[in-house]
Amino acid sequence: MTEAVALRRAVAADARAAADVYLRSFDAALPTVVRPHTDDEVRDHIRDVVVPLRETWVAEAAGAGVVGLMVLDGESLSQLYLDPEWRGRGIGDRFVALAKERRPRGLSLWTFQVNEPAHRFYERHGFLAAESTDGSGNEEREPDVRYVWRP
Repeated sequence: MTEAVALRRAVAADARAAADVYLRSFDAALPTVVRPHTDDEVRDHIRDVVVPLRETWVAEAAGAGVVGLMVLDGESLSQLYLDPEWRGRGIGDRFVALAKERRPRGLSLWTFQVNEPAHRFYERHGFLAAESTDGSGNEEREPDVRYVWRP
């Protein structure tokens, strides 16, 4: 099924759809985590900051539009979100492979401690937990884990 999904750099016109993927994915994967920003604030941030100023990629499915979002910021894999209906089709695997190709010296990322599926996903891709926090350093105030990948 992933043959019909293309990974490409995001353009300004993708911002709204990418934000909506983020919102649906966050709500589905992290129902107990309080989002510190409104939907409109998220959409504005992705439109005004993420797409124009970060290395932003989207997964676009034939007939379905944008179904995934990945953002690289320096050596950080700062965002990877898939539309809940498109999980389990290899798109996340393709995004991680692309991130490793784009950052061959290594990557780091943060994920919430409650997001066990994300832990399993990143560990399967060779990321190792390097640090855990009580959440006082993130907007959500949610305990998190920093993962790193080195080739």
